[in-house]
Amino acid sequence: MYTHNLDPVLLNFGLLSIRWYSLSYVFGILLGWWLGKKIISHILQKASLKFDVKEFDDLITYIIISIIVGGRLGYIIFYNLSYYISNPIDIFKVWEGGMSFHGALVGIIIGTYLFSLKKNIPILFFLDVIACVSPIGIFLGRIANFINGELVGKVTTVSWGVIFPAVDSLSRHPSQLYEALLEGLVLFYILNKIIFKEVYKMGACSYLFLIYYGTFRIISEFFREPDAQLGYLFNLFSMGTFLSFLMILVGLFLNIFRKKNENK
Repeated sequence: MYTHNLDPVLLNFGLLSIRWYSLSYVFGILLGWWLGKKIISHILQKASLKFDVKEFDDLITYIIISIIVGGRLGYIIFYNLSYYISNPIDIFKVWEGGMSFHGALVGIIIGTYLFSLKKNIPILFFLDVIACVSPIGIFLGRIANFINGELVGKVTTVSWGVIFPAVDSLSRHPSQLYEALLEGLVLFYILNKIIFKEVYKMGACSYLFLIYYGTFRIISEFFREPDAQLGYLFNLFSMGTFLSFLMILVGLFLNIFRKKNENK
C-alpha cells in the first residue's frame, strides 16, 4: 500500500508555478506533433494524397484551441452545468481545473473538420493521425491526474491500493494509472500497429479509436469514483461510462458504414 504524497507543483517561483498537469499538455502536444509528422510521411508514401507535411504545423494550432475550448465546454455541459449557470465568471477560470476528455474530442473533430475544408483534404486522413498520437497526451494526462491526487478510485483492499490523504484515509484503486495503461499505452500500441501496416485504410484508426477508447474507459470507470457533484446517472453508471458508450456506438456504426463502402 502506498500513501500519496506527491506535489502537483513541480517548480514554484512565487507568482508563477509550473505544474505537472500543465506539462502533460505541453509534452503531449509536442510529442504528438513529432509523431504525427512521421505518420503523415509514412501514409503519403502509400496514399494518393497531395499534402505538405509542413502544413501539419497549422493543424496543431487548431487542435490546441479545440482541446481547450472543447474540453472546458464539455466539462461545463456534461459535469457541472448548474454550478456554472450560477457562477458564469468561473467558466473562464480554466486554471482551477475542470476539463472533459469527451468535450475535447468533440472540439478536436470540429476543429479538424474546419482545417480539412480549408486544405481540401479528407477529414479522416487527419483524424487517423490524431487518433494515433492522442494516447500520448492521454497517458501523460492520467499520470498528472495521479500526481494531483484527483479522479481517485474506489475503496479497495488490494495490495497496490493508494491512500490519498487529501481525500480520506482509505485505500483506493489507483484508477488514474489503470487509465494511463489502457487508454494510453495499450491504445497507442494498437493504433500505431495498424497505421504503420503496409496497406493504409483511411478512417480505420479513427473509428477504432472511438471503439477501443470507449471500451477501455468503461473498464476503468468500474474502479473509479463517480464525480461527486453528479454521482451515478439513474443510480447505474457514471457520466464517463455513458459518454464512452456513445463513443463505442458511433465507432461501430461508422466502421460498418466504411466497410460497406469498401465492398461496393
